[in-house]
Amino acid sequence: MRTFYVVRHAKAGSRGHWTGDDRLRPLSKKGLKQAEELVNVFKPFPISAIFSSPYLRCVQTVERLARAHRLAVETTDSLAEGHGLTGLNEFFGDRNLDHAVLSTHGDIVWDLVEDLVSRHVIKPGEGGFAKGSTWVLGVDDSAVAEARYIPAP
Repeated sequence: MRTFYVVRHAKAGSRGHWTGDDRLRPLSKKGLKQAEELVNVFKPFPISAIFSSPYLRCVQTVERLARAHRLAVETTDSLAEGHGLTGLNEFFGDRNLDHAVLSTHGDIVWDLVEDLVSRHVIKPGEGGFAKGSTWVLGVDDSAVAEARYIPAP
C-alpha cells in the first residue's frame, strides 16, 4: 500500500475582497501560521515529494514543509480548482509515488470526501475538508483503501 497526503490549502484572503487574478490570491496571516504549523503536523511522516496546484495559496501552504524536508514544490494543473478527482487519480495511479504530499483546493477535497463515503472507506461525517487540513490516504493499486483525517493546525 502506498501513502498520499492530500492537503487543502490553508486560509487565504477573502475571494470576495480580492480584485486580482484569483490564482495569485495569497494566504492570510492565519494561513501563513497554519503553513508553518504543517511542518510539525508532518514530523511523524516520511515525505518523498511535494506536488501543488499552481495557485499561490496552495504553493504557500507547502513551501515551509518543502524547505524542512529539502524538497522542491512541483506545481501541476492536475491539482488546480475544477479538476475533481481526475487529477488526484493521476497521482494515485503512479506506482512510483509513495509518501507524496498533494496540495490542492476545497472543491477537490470535497469530491474526495464524497467519494470516500460513497465507497464506504469512511463513514458520513467522519473527517472533513477544513482549510489547512490533511487526509492521509492508503492507496492499494490505484484506489483509496483507507483514510485518516488530520484536522487543520
